[in-house]
Order: sequence, then structure tokens, then C-alpha cells
Amino acid sequence: MMIRKAEKRDIPKLLELLVQVDMVHHNGRPDIFKGPATKYNEKELEAILLDENTPVFVYTDESDIPLGHAFCVQKQVVGSDLLTDIKTLYIDDICVDKNARGKHVGKALFDFVVDFAKENGFYNVTLNVWSCNPTAMSFYKAMGMTEQKIGMEMILSAFE
Repeated sequence: MMIRKAEKRDIPKLLELLVQVDMVHHNGRPDIFKGPATKYNEKELEAILLDENTPVFVYTDESDIPLGHAFCVQKQVVGSDLLTDIKTLYIDDICVDKNARGKHVGKALFDFVVDFAKENGFYNVTLNVWSCNPTAMSFYKAMGMTEQKIGMEMILSAFE
């Protein structure tokens, strides 16, 4: 088992994992997430995998089949009157296959992303987590993450 950069041949499994992520969110917030769906299609994934600013890492089994992924985005605001010029590695999406959960795949992926960020001079690693996913929130806190900001809402009409 190893972690490597995702390749074009991984796209079918990435799409499958993206549906799993969506369904967790759909089950928690069907008023927002349609489910089953993916946030990226095959063509978009091809472009993401070719872009050095959007590294995607996969944790693979002994047959080199991805059991989890971490989509990352390099972010930096430069020259802002308000914000400093820190370089952030944003985890856009992280997922462990439902059949591989509880086997430390998520921790290995997260640790790999943190090491990648340290080796490449990033100031911090950030991500967004939906409050309808308390398991993910607990996981990230166990990894040492703390709240940076909190999004809030007021629903104005009932879901139909």
C-alpha cells in the first residue's frame, strides 16, 4: 500500500469516491446536495490531474487500486491590503472508500498532505467540513486541526 499522485487511469475510482462523498453530504443535507452526483466530471478531473496547482493524491492497495483520495488546491493571496501573503494548501476533497474505513487510510492521506505542505513551504493546511458530517469533524480535530472560521446560515423556506 502506498500514496502517490493520482493519474488518468484512476479517474473511474475517483468518480466513485466522489459519489460516496456526495452521498454523505446528501444524506446529511438533502436540501443542498442532490445525490448521487460528483463535483467534477471526467474531463474536469483530467484537467485537475494535469494542473500542478491542484495536486491529487491517492492511497492505493496492493493492486494499486485507490482506496482513498485527497484533492488539494494551492492558494495564495498576494498584495492584499487586508490579508498576508501566506501560501495555503487547501484540501478540496478527501475521501476513504466506505469499504476501507477504519483502517487508517484517512490518517495516512492526511499525514501525507501535511508532509507535502511542509516540504513545499506552505504556511497552513485548510479545508471545509460540513456540520452534517460529525464523523469528519471529529477526524479532523483528532488530526490536530482547529476551527479557522465558521459558516452560518438561516434557512428561509422549507425544502420541498
